[in-house]
Amino acid sequence: MSRLVIVGGGMAGLAAAYHARRAAPGLEIGLLEAAGRLGGKVSTVAEEGFVLEGGPDAVVRYKPWALALMKELGLEGQVVGTLPARPSALIHDGERALPIPAGLQMVVPGDLRALALTPLLSPFGKARAVLDLLLPKGPPGDEPFGAFIRRRLGRQVWERLAAPLSGGIYGGDPYSLSTLAAFPQLKALEQEHGSLVRGALRQRGQRGSREAGQLFASLEGGLGQWVRALEQGLGGVTLRLGAAASALERRGEGWRVHTPEGWLEADAVILATPAGVSARLLEPLHPSAAEALRQIPYGDSATVSLAFPLESLPPRTGHGMLMAAGRGFAVRGFTWTDQKWKGRAPEGYGLVRAYFSGVRADEAELVRLALADLQRLWGRVPPPGRTWVFRWQEGLPHYTLGHQQRVAAAMEAESLPGLFLAGAAYFGVGLPEVVRMGQEKAARAVEFLG
Repeated sequence: MSRLVIVGGGMAGLAAAYHARRAAPGLEIGLLEAAGRLGGKVSTVAEEGFVLEGGPDAVVRYKPWALALMKELGLEGQVVGTLPARPSALIHDGERALPIPAGLQMVVPGDLRALALTPLLSPFGKARAVLDLLLPKGPPGDEPFGAFIRRRLGRQVWERLAAPLSGGIYGGDPYSLSTLAAFPQLKALEQEHGSLVRGALRQRGQRGSREAGQLFASLEGGLGQWVRALEQGLGGVTLRLGAAASALERRGEGWRVHTPEGWLEADAVILATPAGVSARLLEPLHPSAAEALRQIPYGDSATVSLAFPLESLPPRTGHGMLMAAGRGFAVRGFTWTDQKWKGRAPEGYGLVRAYFSGVRADEAELVRLALADLQRLWGRVPPPGRTWVFRWQEGLPHYTLGHQQRVAAAMEAESLPGLFLAGAAYFGVGLPEVVRMGQEKAARAVEFLG
């Protein structure tokens, strides 16, 4: 009987294990996870009527792979959208909070009327953005994302709109992101339509709007339900929690995966681990791929959720607020969780979530920073009744310029027979992309095993 070992029990590893089990019921599959639970950064806490997410809180609907997997697991009836809100969110520029224009396609204005009316941009900034319709098409090669947006839409769109939005997705310094790696769809809009705005106007009808609650989706009890359903669908898969892979060894035409408790023999291996872990395992086997993996930078991220009596909170608009960079805020953004999702807080309570990127601090300091920024926004902050802190050290890969070349070099490791790489370090940090990659590598592993 052929044996497949998957290292890493985050969403890429879980999707790979589930797909391999469905595709090859007779395959012997083992899954190793260094932590004491599955799911990686998908971590849902439900207690005392509160439902909160420690990591990602949604998937986007227009990337179908996550929702398709939920449907396959029988969760379709539990899929929920965000509560309708107009405006859906605000951006704080350091002095005031202003609504995000409706009709955005990622970070590009897709509604000319909303662009004309937005107070986020000055009349000059709006005129400069519309100039994108007349500018010649740029070269197809890569460039820093900040330079790309400034070239097409101008400095104001970058500083006041695109930078806060993209920084909320990828963390780190959004200017230095690789456009082709982080936002290939936008580069494609320019190449196909000659203009980002023109492309966004045509694309707008193909996607739901965030204002109507059609853009993002979750599950009634949070994304942790997804992890539990995947685990239940892994009948026959040997799960080993708290088992970190300490070494990877080539043995004849197969593999041996070492752990502190012993080793597992395998005919094929999927490394669904962060780039640094994969680099350490591959160093003796493929040094150049290991070096490329080590060059993929990672940053810290964290979330702090705060529960307040609703009567003590000031009015809050939409689903939350993003903070412009360089304006003295420690928090990248706040989510008004009870206003974004139905049933996430008991009656009479508001639930606020702060998102941090690039801030390394202990739990008490993160809570203090979140409350300090709320006080700056509101003038007075009531004491929270409950707090929850989730820290993800080196948890978020940064797709900086040159990322595609580093990934191509890392993927040379797959020239080793029966070895496959998956995870957020390569072709997308979002849950849909991670799920798709896990499934694709499982399909390749099953095909390799015959």
